Amino acid sequence: MRGFSSLPIHRADLTASLVVFLVALPLCVGVAVASGVPAELGLITGIVGGLLVGLLPGSSLQVSGPAAGLTVLVFEAVQRYGTGALGVLVLGAGVVQIVLGVLRLGRWFRAVSVAVVQGMLAGIGLVLMAGQVYVLAGAEAPGSMAGKLSGLPGLVSGAGVSGPALAVGAGTVAVLVLWPRWRRAARVLPAPLVAVGVAAGATALFRLPVERIEVGGLLEAVRPPGGDDWARLVDLGVLGTVLAFALIASAESLFSAAAVDRMHRGRRTDYDKELIAQGAGNTVCGALGALPMTAVIVRSSANVHAGARTKASRVLHGLWLLLFVAALPGALGVIPVAALAGVLVHAGFKLVPLRVLVPLWRGHRGEAVVLGVTAVTVVATSLFEGVLVGLLLAVAKTAWDVSHVHVETVEGPGVLVVRVIGNATFLRLPKLLDALDALPADRKVELELSGLRHTDHACAAELEGWAAQREARQAEGRAGARRGEEDGRREGALSSAP
Repeated sequence: MRGFSSLPIHRADLTASLVVFLVALPLCVGVAVASGVPAELGLITGIVGGLLVGLLPGSSLQVSGPAAGLTVLVFEAVQRYGTGALGVLVLGAGVVQIVLGVLRLGRWFRAVSVAVVQGMLAGIGLVLMAGQVYVLAGAEAPGSMAGKLSGLPGLVSGAGVSGPALAVGAGTVAVLVLWPRWRRAARVLPAPLVAVGVAAGATALFRLPVERIEVGGLLEAVRPPGGDDWARLVDLGVLGTVLAFALIASAESLFSAAAVDRMHRGRRTDYDKELIAQGAGNTVCGALGALPMTAVIVRSSANVHAGARTKASRVLHGLWLLLFVAALPGALGVIPVAALAGVLVHAGFKLVPLRVLVPLWRGHRGEAVVLGVTAVTVVATSLFEGVLVGLLLAVAKTAWDVSHVHVETVEGPGVLVVRVIGNATFLRLPKLLDALDALPADRKVELELSGLRHTDHACAAELEGWAAQREARQAEGRAGARRGEEDGRREGALSSAP
């Protein structure tokens, strides 16, 4: 059958779209609640990600929507600038993404160290868990990250914990962990939907006194940016947040695209077009005052594994979201907040790459350090600062790795030939000078630098200085030797005189 302007729809696409819809529904709501904004804004972003970005070229099978990876940054931005400024931030980020795509810079995001991206996601996961575990337990969360971390022991001891909320949240996490083991059933009903459905059913059956989400109409939630919101763009902090939204959303989307491409044998992603598509989606989301979007690996992998063949599946999933919210908005009001917190705690845990840490430490210890430092910095400071520190550390590590240099000595006729081989940079300068200073002081040395593939200014200056000093010392030694010989001859002549 055909629809959506002659977009071909296979039966497999229809089935996959329903699976993705069932996965996306609780995640759209959960990400919005965790971001500190109304649940409707997450649903709007999911709908735009399906109906608009789903139609655009770039990647054919990955699915876009609100992502847990931006939850921390969005929450910080909403706390600092207010919900009203969200539209400007997201719209500005979308424009930046479109410009980057038009300039064909999308492929350069693949040059970002995987360790930095994994560290960023690990930090996001830790921050997400640290915040949502309080919601899961029905306790009041401290405002700062330090407070949340220091309050965890008290939370474990039961201080301020709501028993019903904890039961609902913990049960949700248990279903999320156990349900995928029943593979036949998991292919039909995705774990997030089952977990939230069981939590909602148990809450209604036992009339548990837990908080439920509040969902209104989509049209009432739409808030295009106003004049006061646009005026915020003169603030450097706002501009920095716009860039952070754009760069992190772009990196997450394009790394997701690379992962999805490895899952299927269809057409590969055009990274520049995908970046433009993500930018278009965020521009529209910003104009509607909704959450930012990225390509989401959870929904994308569900789409591929459900047998999707074309982009029709992701477009249809956006249509199902729209129809569900338009026809049954009250149905979402039965979902306990603790259940959504359980979904996000589980999602945050999956962002921490525990399986790769030990192999990475054994095989690439420097990369493991970059990952760990990035994650810790994200938790200790902010997402933007953590990524910057990770990138700088990755660049420094790469510079260190490529700046291998060693010194070889070869005996020549009356001279010691010293060959310097490799890449001479300031990072290896102490080692290089130590090797040169250890050469015998009484030997004539010939410095051969033809084996150097690269020499930076610092090393070139130091090598010239070392050679000049060595020559000066040797010249001084030769002059002293000549003076000694002359003095010896004079003393011999005097002693032989009558």
